Amino acid sequence: MSDQSGFLVDVAHLREQARREIDRGPVTSSYGADVDRVIGVLQEALATELVCTLRYRQHHHTARGMNAEPIAAEFLQHSVEEFDHAERIATRIAQLGGAPDMDPSHLTGRSHSEYRTAGSLHDMVEENLVAERIAIASYTEVIAWLGTGDPTTRRLFEDILAVEEEHADDLVAMLDDASSPD
Repeated sequence: MSDQSGFLVDVAHLREQARREIDRGPVTSSYGADVDRVIGVLQEALATELVCTLRYRQHHHTARGMNAEPIAAEFLQHSVEEFDHAERIATRIAQLGGAPDMDPSHLTGRSHSEYRTAGSLHDMVEENLVAERIAIASYTEVIAWLGTGDPTTRRLFEDILAVEEEHADDLVAMLDDASSPD
């Protein structure tokens, strides 16, 4: 079959190949990336998102000071959003034929960000901002690396990146409020 642009599709070949490689799920011969490496990168992102979820949640519960209530509420919201990212990443790992590694003993070793508690509200905001900046830099690099090889995973990272940038913007705005006397 050919359309006006010269694009050719051998439908019979596509059907035969789809049946022959049925166990590969969504990964077809047109998949242009190294699926094992993509799964590895996704595992790192999964660990990063889970560590961020836990750090934000811990900061939510331990935030103290005059301006702590709205900042703690923002930490909780960010924690929920980071967990959603982790869920979406885990789903993609499974779609590509991998098993999401959520073993707590593996998380901090694979995570790009660190799990750090903090003694003051300002330090909490700063730690979370540093982590967001790390995620932004990492995910920007992943997006460029994926290019057109895996557009679904690239879009996933693009969506997550947009939220991470919002988080960083929120945290920058909180720095002054977090610096007020406790």
